[in-house]
Formats: sequence, structure tokens, C-alpha cells
Amino acid sequence: MGSLNTQEPETGFPTSIKPFEPEEFRRHAHLVIDFIVDYYKNIENYPVRSQVEPGYLWKRVPDSAPHGPEPMEDILRDVRNDIVPGLTHWQSPNFYGYFPSNMSTAGFLGEMLCTAFNTPGFNWITSPASTELENIVMDWIGKMLQLPHEFLFSGGGGGVIQGTTCEAILCTVVAARDRMLQKIGLENITKLVVYASDQTHSAFQKASQIAGIRRENFRAVGTTAQNAFSMTPDGLRAAIEADIKAGLVPLFLCPTVGTTSSTAVDPLGPLCDVAKEYGMWVHVDAAYAGSACICPEFRHFLDGVEKTNSFSFNPHKWFFTTMDSCCLWVKDPALLNDALSTNPEYLKNKASELKCVVDYKDWQICLNRRFRSLKLWLVLRTYGVVNMQNFLRRHIGMAKEFEGFVRKDPRFEVVVPRNFSTLVFRVSPVGTYPSSTRVFGDQGANELTAKLLESVNESGKVFMTHAVVGGVYVIRVAVGATLTENRHVNLAWDVVQEHANQMLLTLT
Repeated sequence: MGSLNTQEPETGFPTSIKPFEPEEFRRHAHLVIDFIVDYYKNIENYPVRSQVEPGYLWKRVPDSAPHGPEPMEDILRDVRNDIVPGLTHWQSPNFYGYFPSNMSTAGFLGEMLCTAFNTPGFNWITSPASTELENIVMDWIGKMLQLPHEFLFSGGGGGVIQGTTCEAILCTVVAARDRMLQKIGLENITKLVVYASDQTHSAFQKASQIAGIRRENFRAVGTTAQNAFSMTPDGLRAAIEADIKAGLVPLFLCPTVGTTSSTAVDPLGPLCDVAKEYGMWVHVDAAYAGSACICPEFRHFLDGVEKTNSFSFNPHKWFFTTMDSCCLWVKDPALLNDALSTNPEYLKNKASELKCVVDYKDWQICLNRRFRSLKLWLVLRTYGVVNMQNFLRRHIGMAKEFEGFVRKDPRFEVVVPRNFSTLVFRVSPVGTYPSSTRVFGDQGANELTAKLLESVNESGKVFMTHAVVGGVYVIRVAVGATLTENRHVNLAWDVVQEHANQMLLTLT
């Protein structure tokens, strides 16, 4: 019998290489873990926003895959030299863009376990622990958020961990669509209308289009600075009445707790009162700000959630859990099942047939799914509720500190009241300087704010992003990276001051 280490005649490569060998995995894993730890130890030294030009990687990576195996040491060297320069470092303590995509040691280790087990838990029988832990964790978090009992498995509802907000909204729009079409007939799908504010994330519009809602039947209810850019019941009612008069059918309302542009909060209770008059489904998108609502002092932002049909937030934003993870709760899981279930012969089993288990394939778009609840389970058990609350409070406190810096500088103004850990500010249209006052007007202030933001980001020291609210160009500072400390917030303000001095003092 020939040796397992015989050479393949044509290539000279050993034929004994296996895709998974425990001791080789241990050695490689140690190399990767060391690499990751060193990356985080040095992450402050990298430019926060990647400084590369489009197409840079095509010039560094071969144009075809290697014919034979390469050492892990060489691969990690190329990660360090070629991949890391092309990263915008979301985990940097100086990252303030978009919303957080934070993580933790526990979230990281949970992800490792999820990947290690690699279970496609689409129904209960494929991995009972995967399904049942998700049931349990969703009830845990629902209780932390003080969601109504009807949203919990213990109360007849239930939760599911989706990948993204878009997926969560799509599932609920489809459930609402099918429920309505049973009443008015399938041929009337073109009459269905969905509603949100003009500050609502584009994920809702995308989900609606995928669900078959006509583009022209998407209503973005206007908001104003006078209402802190939140949707008003009167504005919603006017839009609904106009559609009914035109022979259309109101279907779905998506209020937001913590909009992307300014973290505005829509008043859930009053909006639900309007929507329910017309038999509409109400889904709350709290992707970012839902995390903060585990703190008693912020729970009031969810007042009225008891009147809604579904609710979601993203632990992968600000709940110290790695991507991807979006928690969705519904009061009536049967509506999701009716809209999304399939039952081919090859998936039939006794537990499912007896309807004594949850089959999550019928709660989502895809068949397969990851063991995402492991990440949340490890995070919650490792830190506990009290520490999770304090982590969030620390970020909110740092954002409040940055807000104080802005308010003390007469060259800037806070554009929208801060609700959580994100501040929205701009160059003031009437800037006050030590020796003069300069009137820029809104257009001039917009241009200067955009110029300032680009200058700040080009420095590589910090990264912030922008939005336009009510025609006003603003800089958004979203505090939430796990590693961010007060000294980093002070540095961020120093960077803004430095670049503002260079730009604005020449204008006085």
C-alpha cells in the first residue's frame, strides 16, 4: 500500500492535505487569533477611512487562484499588507460614521462557535438547540426591552433573528400584503400603499418594492424641524385620506425609533391610533436606537409599541454583537408562516407535523440560517443586563460631552436635538468669531459644512459621515465603537477645531 504522503506526479504537491485536520486547525487558528489581537492593539494607528484609490487591490493580487497550497503565514502577511490598507476601520475608537457596528469579546467568541458548528437550522429537527436557544434568547431580550407579553413566545407571539432590517421588514410587509389580499382579492395588489416618514431608512422602500408594492405607492410623509423631523399623526392621516379618495388601499406603516439622518423618534402611540383606524399593519424600525431602550431612562421612546404588529432592532449595530443580527418580534407568528412557509416532502418530519416546534424557515426569506442566537447568548451571559446598560450609557455620555463642545463654539450649531449617542451639527449660517460675525446663509453653511467634513475625514484621524435634513447639510457624529473612550471624543473635537480654524478663520 502506498504512503499517504505520496507526491502527485504532475504537480509535485502532496495528496495528503485535508480540508480540516484538528491539529493543523489549532496551529492556524493560533496564528489568526494572534493576528487579530495585534490588529486591535494597533487599530488606533491606522487611518480610520481607507486611503486607497479605486481598483488598488487588482494591482496587488494575482489574476488567478494559486495552483497549489500556500502557507498561512504568507496569507496573513498579504492580509496585513494588501487587505488592511483597503479597510475603513469600523472598530476604530475614532470611527463616528453611519451608525456603530460594534462588537465585543463575547460576540466574537459566539461568532466563532456559530461558525464552528456550522448548522443550517432551518427547522427544529436539523438542530433543536439552534431553534430553542433562539426562542429563549428572543424572549430574554424582549423582556429586557419591556415589550408587551404578546410579542414573546411565552405570550403567544415570538421572535426570530434575521440578517438585516431589510429582511425583517420584507417578511412583515409580505405577511401584511397577503392578509390584506385575502380580503380585497389578489388582483388588487396594485392598490396597496405603504407609509413612512421622509426620514425612514431606504431599507423600507427596498423591501416594499421586493414585496410587489408599486414604487408610486410608497408614501414618504414630510417632516419638519419644528417637529424634530418626526412623523406627525396629522401628516399621516392626510396622506391616507388622499389615497383612499383615489381608490387606493392603505396597507402598512413603518415608524422609526432613531432615524438614520438625525435619530428622530416617531410617536408610536398616536401614529398607531391613526393606522389602526384603517386596518393597517404597523412595524417599528428601531435598528439603531432599540439597543438603548434596555435602559429604563430611554424606554419611553417605545411607548405605544403595544399597539403595533411587529418590532425590530439590530444587535449588530450597538449591542456588542457581531454582524449579522436583526431581532424581529411579531404578535401573530401565524401570519408570517402563512405568507412564507413551504412544506416539501424532503423536509417533513414528525415534530413539524405535530406543530409542537418552531420551524424558522417559515419566518424568513431564505431556507438556511445561521446559529446567530449563540452570539447574543454569549454576550448576555458574559456581561449581564446591568453591564450592557452601562456600556450604552457610557456612549451616550460621550456623545453628550461632544454636544457640549459644539454648543460652546459659536461657529457651529446643533441642528436636531440629540436623543441617543448620535449628534447632528453644522457650521452656523451666522458664525460668531472673536472679532466679527459672518453671515453665510443656509447655502453657504451647507457648502462649508461639507468642505469641513471632507477635510476632517481626509486627515485619517477620525471618520464622520453626513446627512441632509430639511435641506440642511449636517455632520453626524455617532459614538458607539466598543473601544471609544473620552480621550477619543476629545481628539475628535480637536480635529474638528483644527480643520475649522484652517477653513473658517480665513473667511473672517
